[in-house]
Amino acid sequence: MSAFSRFTALAQTLPATVPFVGPEAIERNRNLPLRARIGANESGFGPAPSVLEAIRAAADTVWMYADPENFALKEALAIHHGLSRDNIAIGGGIDGLLGEIVRLVVEPGTPVVTSLGGYPTFNYHVNGHGGRLVSVPYAGDREDLDGLLAAARREDAPLVYFANPDNPMGSWWDAGSVVTFARALPERSLLILDEAYCETAPEGSTPAIDALIGLPNVLRMRTFSKAYGLAGARVGYAIGTLGNALAFDRIRNHFGMARISVEAALAALQDQAYLRDVTGRIAAAREHLTGIARANGLQPLPSATNFVTVDCGRDGAHARAIVDGLMEHGVFIRMPGIAPLNRCVRISVGPEVDMALLEEVLPRVLKQARSR
Repeated sequence: MSAFSRFTALAQTLPATVPFVGPEAIERNRNLPLRARIGANESGFGPAPSVLEAIRAAADTVWMYADPENFALKEALAIHHGLSRDNIAIGGGIDGLLGEIVRLVVEPGTPVVTSLGGYPTFNYHVNGHGGRLVSVPYAGDREDLDGLLAAARREDAPLVYFANPDNPMGSWWDAGSVVTFARALPERSLLILDEAYCETAPEGSTPAIDALIGLPNVLRMRTFSKAYGLAGARVGYAIGTLGNALAFDRIRNHFGMARISVEAALAALQDQAYLRDVTGRIAAAREHLTGIARANGLQPLPSATNFVTVDCGRDGAHARAIVDGLMEHGVFIRMPGIAPLNRCVRISVGPEVDMALLEEVLPRVLKQARSR
């Protein structure tokens, strides 16, 4: 008997894949140490000192499981957003929550609408449950709301994914357009509104909580991985109607949250002064990064995130040469995976030392790439 015959027919058709190749794997494969980790959209500025102190204080409790009801974190988030605890679900980052939503909604053959070239981890989950991805191309380097709406109506899709601000392009829609889009979707279509980068977005781009909370077909996804600087802690949450939020209890891993991670998230939520400070530093680094790109003859795209997507002016092969060339100098960045988005590279902002290294080596890398 083949080992693979023990798995489901669907599992046997799936490739063994990682949606994002980690910088650690690149280091191992190339035997090149990283000097600037500015490719994974983490916050190189790190969490608040108060959060680090909370992590240290919680270390002695690591022998205990976390509260399977996540009561304290739900309560804190409810107060922060002016909601009931029952409007909130907690999970292992947005990625973990996306997997749970797909498990709740998708069966083999279920049509799922998303953007062509958008967040690949969502696609990974849909494929893992046998869903049928219906992809809508970007329009003008941002997600096409009209196209997504038309696809949802045409397919009668029970699941629609839309990120605002967007990864990998950094683009965004204004709050009014997002609300109009959500209200126009078919009643059957559950909208996953991924707001991972909402803390770094300009004013007026994120709908108020009460603008969407009454819609039974909207789940808003938030995370502590970006502006709060806790990517390694894996804490995310979903905001929705009581029925949608409580549905996670049907299938989630009730002991899936790490106790120290929960304490870190609680401390981060309490330190809004640090959040304001770090978003200011992210904005300043974004401007610096934009200037570096322009000084090297590249076209930075407007960004509402903690990264800047840069149009390299040619095709995917040229962009890949830049990504690989920078890695030769220990500078880790990424690029979108689908044409025409893959003419770009995506560079996360970081501390001044990282931006300085990029500024130093980028001209040499571009000279070599352009000579090919």
